[in-house]
Amino acid sequence: MTTAVVPSSPLPSLEDRHMYYILTDDFPYGSKLFQAGSMCFLKEKTYLHSIACVGTSTQYLRVTMLDDNSIVTVKAEILHPLPEEEAVFLLAINTLSERLNCFLDRHSLEEAVKATVGQQVTVDLNQQLFTGTIRYIGKISKNSSSSPHSPSYFGVELQGGGEGRGHCDGTYNGSEYFKCKQNHGLFLPVNKIKFIPVLDCDSMKEEPQPDVDEIVPVKVGDTVGFYLDEVFRQGVAMDVHKEGTQWFVKVCPEEEGTTDVFREIPMDSVVKEGLLSSEFEPDMAPGSLRQIKRERSESGEDLESGKHSLDVNSVVQITLDKGNSVTGIIRWLGYLPNIKHRMAGVELDQEKGITDGEWQGMRYFHCPPKRGLFVKLQSCQPDMRFQSVSITPLDASTSGEIDGPQVLANSPLENGAAVQVLQGRMRGIQGHCNSCYMDAALFSLFSCTSVLDSMLFKPSLPPSGHVQKILRDEIVNPLRRNGFVAASSVMHLREQLTEKGQCSSFTTSEKDPEEFLNLIMHHILGIEPLLKLQSGGQKEQECYYYQIFIDKQEDLVVPNVQQLVEHSFLSSSLKLVEIPSCFIIQMPRFGKEYKMFSKIIPSLELDITDLLLDSPRECFVCGDIATQECSECFRDAVFADMGMKQYCNSCCRQVHSHYRRKTHRPTTLHVPEAFQVRSQMGSPRIPRERMELFAVLCIETSHYVSFVKYGPEKENWMFFDSMADRHGDENGYNIPIVKLCPEVAKYLQLPGAALAMEQPRDMEGVAKRLFCDAYMYMYQSKKMSLYK
Repeated sequence: MTTAVVPSSPLPSLEDRHMYYILTDDFPYGSKLFQAGSMCFLKEKTYLHSIACVGTSTQYLRVTMLDDNSIVTVKAEILHPLPEEEAVFLLAINTLSERLNCFLDRHSLEEAVKATVGQQVTVDLNQQLFTGTIRYIGKISKNSSSSPHSPSYFGVELQGGGEGRGHCDGTYNGSEYFKCKQNHGLFLPVNKIKFIPVLDCDSMKEEPQPDVDEIVPVKVGDTVGFYLDEVFRQGVAMDVHKEGTQWFVKVCPEEEGTTDVFREIPMDSVVKEGLLSSEFEPDMAPGSLRQIKRERSESGEDLESGKHSLDVNSVVQITLDKGNSVTGIIRWLGYLPNIKHRMAGVELDQEKGITDGEWQGMRYFHCPPKRGLFVKLQSCQPDMRFQSVSITPLDASTSGEIDGPQVLANSPLENGAAVQVLQGRMRGIQGHCNSCYMDAALFSLFSCTSVLDSMLFKPSLPPSGHVQKILRDEIVNPLRRNGFVAASSVMHLREQLTEKGQCSSFTTSEKDPEEFLNLIMHHILGIEPLLKLQSGGQKEQECYYYQIFIDKQEDLVVPNVQQLVEHSFLSSSLKLVEIPSCFIIQMPRFGKEYKMFSKIIPSLELDITDLLLDSPRECFVCGDIATQECSECFRDAVFADMGMKQYCNSCCRQVHSHYRRKTHRPTTLHVPEAFQVRSQMGSPRIPRERMELFAVLCIETSHYVSFVKYGPEKENWMFFDSMADRHGDENGYNIPIVKLCPEVAKYLQLPGAALAMEQPRDMEGVAKRLFCDAYMYMYQSKKMSLYK
């Protein structure tokens, strides 16, 4: 096997030597913000000169940032010096937070500097660990020879279960750095590698290592059989150690689970799994191997069915001793050294574990001490608290209808709980293969509101019940409890929609949120339409969302949602037949690309009082019961730019006595009988019907994102993007992000004229996307959702 190493080069002169630093804290500089983890350098000669001028170490250093080559003056106290041999490895890590974490983990960097070609390592591929061998260490860019700041990578040849999971044969950008089979090679940054220490050859010579397989027949991870209280049991060897001249095995019995309840068994009293045979079974009473096998088969532990749905971030329960169980979240899946079963690293809800994510000195995930547990994946069961209660299947011949499953659903997240559960990287719903339209819609509808939870509870007949179960158990409940939904769960739903919707492209192609909502609400689940509309006394129309259609209005430069809805309803002579529990409104556009308005102001409350059919309304002038409505007055520039124009009889005569409005033709309003009586007794106060905004879907260059209102304060906004970042290339995965965006409140408080003058590129944070890219607004009536 041909290998390569970094060619040696003459030592640079003082003029050419650089000093490298990493920022340990965020540092604002003008309009820029250099985040912790950013790296910079300055020439050693410049540094020595600055010290000579001041006499002591200066408080500020003028450095060159490696991200954009800008020259910046930075506080010395947040600059940590780096040896060049460490700096080149850190430069290969693109994500600043991961780079900083790697820097803080001194052991990993020190191992990288000492690493040699031919050394064994484990590599992190899609949250699974595989073994490999280092074949190359160094720079891989085409111009690496001319750039002193090029990052260094590890060229690794994958072995064992990782074979065929690589991306190359040792060649990168046409240059060969080492040789291996196609798709067996990878070039990786230091944070994706775990180094297996190289044994000291001298110490091996002084103290020859015994052949463990000959002297010690059982190794850590082996499944063994043993007798305990005269009952034959099975378990996993967690440790093998010697006390004096006798070997002992620390065993975790399978029925007790991998906890701090271990059994110390003498080596000569255990039998390795490979040596167990049917000869043991005839002599064993209850609790025998045969009984254990039957119980495990009945419990489904040996079956693969049902396990495929468990993934990283799945909520699981594990049975421990005496039937007790613990719950937790899967943080890692893969294979541990010398263990043939697929294992799960679980972070428990309570301190009943034995680790903080390490196994035999190797870290596989992070969690608090005594909260981590490594168990066979087949020992994990979905947390029954978040599964539908099983019901006995009914024969169609004996029952005309099937009751829907009872569901213990999680409550929507609000206020501090929403921040704690949802905020961060790898939070929200993970995007995959053009799924952003569905990711953004589901996050908007279910993360912080229960207005459409009827979709999860509604009794359903097969096959729609299967879709409902996926939506409830694989998406909504995990989102509300863990703050994360894996791409596989959404793909499972998309596959079902493809089948039910007779659309072969639902799993691959871009779609629109309204297409998805109409399919799942109407064609799949068959829930009652959200809106009932009537136009000009015609027959009622039912729909699930409302598309705004209006002509270009010269006076509407930066409109708010209230204005757009009122203009649209008036132009189409529409009325709401009843108060909706959920009002989904699609903004006006000329096609997907062209926006009718450069900005739209979110109306945090939508007043629908005057949009309701046959509902009592208030006179626009005096506040008495309105009896007449005038659509032409609505467009009159003399009046307010929003609010429907209706009058009592007296005010209507007075308003239309003006010569400019004598040609108007007001229409008569229906006044409920109870309000006619109250009107004769005095001026009754008309109740206002308002709906509150809970989410906004936005689109920019065919990519959908979501803004969600998670609390009552104006600053309580969070932003969700299912594909905000990515790990790896075509074999990698998307990283969803949920982050708070309180800056939205600043722009909501601006007058319309001031907001119109704001340049989108200058708007803080992600506010520009909310105001400039709004596609669909979602409003709720918590009062009506109690009845629907």
